Amino acid sequence: MMSNKQELLIENMVRQLCDNSRFMQTAKYKQHGKTSIYEHYIAVAYQSCWIADKLHVQVDYASLIRGSLLHDYFLYDWHDKSGSHRLHGFFHPRRALENACEDFELTAKEKNMILRHMFPLTPIPPYYLESWIVCAADKLCAAKETFRMTDFQRKKIGAYLYEFK
Repeated sequence: MMSNKQELLIENMVRQLCDNSRFMQTAKYKQHGKTSIYEHYIAVAYQSCWIADKLHVQVDYASLIRGSLLHDYFLYDWHDKSGSHRLHGFFHPRRALENACEDFELTAKEKNMILRHMFPLTPIPPYYLESWIVCAADKLCAAKETFRMTDFQRKKIGAYLYEFK
């Protein structure tokens, strides 16, 4: 079970990222199934904290959450049949990192989480423990979203708290 401190960190980080950035644009793009990219970010942040807790590892929770919330900051609808979105799975981490660097000051750890979250589809593995956790959390959340996670399951991971109105 996630601590209240981690939950507050996620909520505060979402608020900070929404201020003076393009972060909320992601609520209008679908990621997997009916899940928006915005909801996906929230789910990955919760899942990342859960993994870190279950493994009883020391992590920088602020960076873990921030990297989770920005890992897919590519800012387009990858479902559009556009040449610029071709091979999205391979190229979106670089685009997400470029966009995140335009809007935010990032640590080396946060940059690595964004750039390496698609391993092994992209060949260079993550460097930091937090990056490995985000990589795993992203895969778990993508599977849940792709295979039609129920509303009950969405509430269980807390994504419903941050739905775009």
